[in-house]
Amino acid sequence: MTLLNHHAEGSASAPPLLLGPSLGTSYALWDAVAPELSISHRVVRWDLPGHGGSAAGLIGAGATVADLAALVLALADSLGIERFAYAGVSLGGAVGLHLAVHHPQRLSSLAVICSSAHFNGSRPWEERAALVRREGLAGLAENADARWFAGDFTVPRLVRDHRDADPEAYAACCDALAAFDLRDRLAEIAVPTLLVAGREDPATPPAHLREIADAVPRATLVELPGASHLAPAQCPEAVLTALRAHVGRGAQRGMAVRREVLGDAHVDRAQARQTSFTARFQDFISRYAWGEIWTDPTLSRRERSMITLTALVAHGHYDELAMHVRAARRGGLTPEEIGAVLLQTAVYCGVPAANSAFATAQRVLAEEEDSV
Repeated sequence: MTLLNHHAEGSASAPPLLLGPSLGTSYALWDAVAPELSISHRVVRWDLPGHGGSAAGLIGAGATVADLAALVLALADSLGIERFAYAGVSLGGAVGLHLAVHHPQRLSSLAVICSSAHFNGSRPWEERAALVRREGLAGLAENADARWFAGDFTVPRLVRDHRDADPEAYAACCDALAAFDLRDRLAEIAVPTLLVAGREDPATPPAHLREIADAVPRATLVELPGASHLAPAQCPEAVLTALRAHVGRGAQRGMAVRREVLGDAHVDRAQARQTSFTARFQDFISRYAWGEIWTDPTLSRRERSMITLTALVAHGHYDELAMHVRAARRGGLTPEEIGAVLLQTAVYCGVPAANSAFATAQRVLAEEEDSV
């Protein structure tokens, strides 16, 4: 199957974040936001079928939001992305809601921006689809600024993308909006959810986002003064601030786990030594190593400590080994269990490595006894 056109930026090892567009736009909708988000995330922006660089034939008449969500999952699969944070605008937000209800195992968090759990019934979208199939998109594109932006703001690139979209694919997206209504399933959404409303948005006014916020457990609602329907283009700093706080929860969770495993004293020292040069590395450690790996429930912390000790011996990182011997003791490993792990390393990492490891561990354990 042909994939949705997309643009990826940021480190391939960073937590993935997929960004969905509004009807009539391309991934250029995220131009003022995505580069900043890519500092901490692997950001993947995608185009709707027939929009931007995506093939029109990916959907046809009678398409549903479920069809679009399947295309997004196929894109994620092709990139080796199993679980991801997701943010979408309007139709892109509807795709996110569908994923959260029908494929919750694929999402780590959800942000729904200037969107809705329904789009005012089917008739307006059926009429728009018929108009576009009959007359094309030139007329609608002429009025795009009034529908999309507050005041005299505009983004010529997005208006051009609207005009250049494939009419049949655009109409099929209208079909999807006409059939979309998830109001009776919102309470099932369990992932952390952010709702962002533009107070000047005529298409999906704040009441639509409040309806979602009231139904989704522990959802957060942010209303942006001066923002209309395409908030990431008109108010990028405000949207960026909201998204950073939302998708950055992994770093906060990771810092909590880091303190639990290594102890406050060690983490406080590391934080005190942090500089502008090392800040991104410290964020990476908290977000990825501690917020993604150490929080994965597949292995217990005891098991992770044993694996970590072995890896550090194998690579001769004895300063780090000392730190993780202390962490292993905090996590409940006995000196005998630590000794058994190090004895195992003598077989698979070599006797000299194990000899150095035993010396390091013995020193740490002796310090522990002296402090009692």
